[in-house]
Amino acid sequence: MSKELIVESANNLKKALPLMMKYSVPTTPSNYALWYHYVAEKNLALKESMDHLLASSSICPPIQAESLYREHVSSPLEAGTWEFRSTIEKMMTQLDQLVTDTHSDTNEFAQSFEKNVANISKVEEEGWSLDEVVGLLKTLEKDAKHMRSATQFFGNSLAMATKEIGNLKVQLAESRNAAMYDSLTGLFNRYAFDTELSAYLQADTKGLCLILCDIDHFKKFNDTWGHLLGDQVLKAVGRKINESMRDESTAYRFGGEEFVMLLPKTNIRIARHFAEAIRKKLEKLSLKDKRSGQVINSITASFGVVESKPDETMTDFIARADEYLYKAKSLGRNRVLPI
Repeated sequence: MSKELIVESANNLKKALPLMMKYSVPTTPSNYALWYHYVAEKNLALKESMDHLLASSSICPPIQAESLYREHVSSPLEAGTWEFRSTIEKMMTQLDQLVTDTHSDTNEFAQSFEKNVANISKVEEEGWSLDEVVGLLKTLEKDAKHMRSATQFFGNSLAMATKEIGNLKVQLAESRNAAMYDSLTGLFNRYAFDTELSAYLQADTKGLCLILCDIDHFKKFNDTWGHLLGDQVLKAVGRKINESMRDESTAYRFGGEEFVMLLPKTNIRIARHFAEAIRKKLEKLSLKDKRSGQVINSITASFGVVESKPDETMTDFIARADEYLYKAKSLGRNRVLPI
């Protein structure tokens, strides 16, 4: 490593560490790498995305930071889990041993072949008997079969390893998405929500609002038209909510027919208007049951909106939103509380 590169690395590290502390970023290897590349300002797409994220939040949300790391910093293999890397390393070790063994078999065959070729010239010179000639041919045949068996074993093992690596890549992509995203709606999942909200509250960020949303009479959709159509309703609602998100807001599937949104750097009044706008959009949703041809245009949702309080726990924060949501249901549904 050149002296210039060492100096550059040290300077980038000096820039990265204070920023990580400022935005409450855990000191993990991937976070170091992310912020190192960010302050280096060589990856313009990363810088633009990170600047956009930091402009709308007083912390660097861990799930979104991980997304930036995977998108802009890590290579496909680096984005994998340590278990995946370990599996690949084991497979490479096995392949390396196969190559070594095959190379050894090849050398042995070459040496034996050269010896047998030399013996062939002696057949006439020394007047070998028929039995000796037959023995030489059998030796050649034995060596050839051994070499063919070794190369076939190597080829089969290589083909199996290639197939296994392909399967691992598919499984890795699926598990990576499952760790952060809800498979049905495509929104961030409950794990992502808990992680993000915990990070916001630990940083004691001001002006954090939470919107809890529940689809009205969702059981009726399932009972009347079946679970497949119920899933379509969830997808449609999730898509409409996601389309409504502003740059600084994030939507998650909370569970079942419930969705939750986090709005940093805002206040209860703005968050309530934001929820009201989403409520009106959901009222306009229309789905068609392909089996019966019936059009479903009675999709509504109720909302509970709260703003964080100093030193409030995650459980209490969500409970307050849930209380408003319950009141909205009891007052006739399809409304946002508090008014």
